[in-house]
Amino acid sequence: MQIPVWVVVVAVIALALSALLCWKLISNALKKKALTEQIEQRDKDSVQYAFIVNPAKPNAAAITQQIIDFCLSHDIAHPLVIETQLDKDGNACAKEALARGADVVVAAGGDGTVRTAASALAGTNHAFGIIPIGTANLFARNMNIPLNDIDAALQVAISHGSRRVDMGRMALLDSDEPEHRHGFLIIAGVGFDAQMIDETDPNLKKNLGWVAYFFGGVKHLLGRKNKATITVEQEDGRTVTSENVLFRTFMAGNCGQIPGFSLMPEADYGDGLLDFELLDTTGGLIGWASLLGDVVHQTITRKAGQSPLSTNSTVEQIQGVRAELHLSKPTLAEVDGDILGETKHVELTVDQKALLVRVPMDTDLSETATIPPIKI
Repeated sequence: MQIPVWVVVVAVIALALSALLCWKLISNALKKKALTEQIEQRDKDSVQYAFIVNPAKPNAAAITQQIIDFCLSHDIAHPLVIETQLDKDGNACAKEALARGADVVVAAGGDGTVRTAASALAGTNHAFGIIPIGTANLFARNMNIPLNDIDAALQVAISHGSRRVDMGRMALLDSDEPEHRHGFLIIAGVGFDAQMIDETDPNLKKNLGWVAYFFGGVKHLLGRKNKATITVEQEDGRTVTSENVLFRTFMAGNCGQIPGFSLMPEADYGDGLLDFELLDTTGGLIGWASLLGDVVHQTITRKAGQSPLSTNSTVEQIQGVRAELHLSKPTLAEVDGDILGETKHVELTVDQKALLVRVPMDTDLSETATIPPIKI
């Protein structure tokens, strides 16, 4: 009996698809095996690890001892432990670690310790690990680094893949140090978000976590708006300038995810761009309710934009490599939850793929950096 031509065609296509699937599975397995072997070889080399610890965090002493015990059990000799101080932030500690010969620097703290330490490592080939022991740990969440499990985070920091990510920079051009570019990994902002953070009670923050920020913002819900001339430089070099813009807050996002919500769903920490977002409300509490609806809408749809039900809120988003704000009055500015002070002239820029971050093995490693045995 002659077999119909269409049966032969379908059989050939099925065999071809099966072969392609098998090839992809084998290829991915070989890549993972090669990466694992590379990591194992790296860990046999003499790598100097430095751990930056924020002693103000709860159980910091016990966590430091846990880090030392972990290193001893994993044949990591002579780990450096450097504590932050009031006059010595994560940036200074990281620079000290590098000066003392550290190959890998690991920050044990909250987003403030992480961002300041990372700021010193950006632009180098030294890997950066994170032990999240802060209140929000937003960057660690975005990097899929284990929370509430010190040993698991340590395992990632000493033996997993490394990925290049962008680092944002905020400069207050009218400050005493206009050349200083404050690093941020998550979000920097001017206006309501900074006021909310500044008003948050530290004790309430310890008890309620990041939810405490909402209580800090209540008194500013009906406060005055900010006005500025805003210039954004896009990826292709074109600039967009808007004059005398009224807004509640202006933010630049490297990562847009916070617990439960997506402020900037299209923000990507590896695209070499910042997502600039301008938020405004009218009509008192009705406007804030409308803005909350916009955020929920973005979170559900995973797309930047307003809810079709919006009435008294404005959400405008644009991507770019630089933004500059000339404000009519001094306004508070913040980076990753740290207040920088008041300013009337702000510049926001991005350092593309400047930071080499240790990430879990199950993170998408399609852009994983090549890791030499030393000076990782």
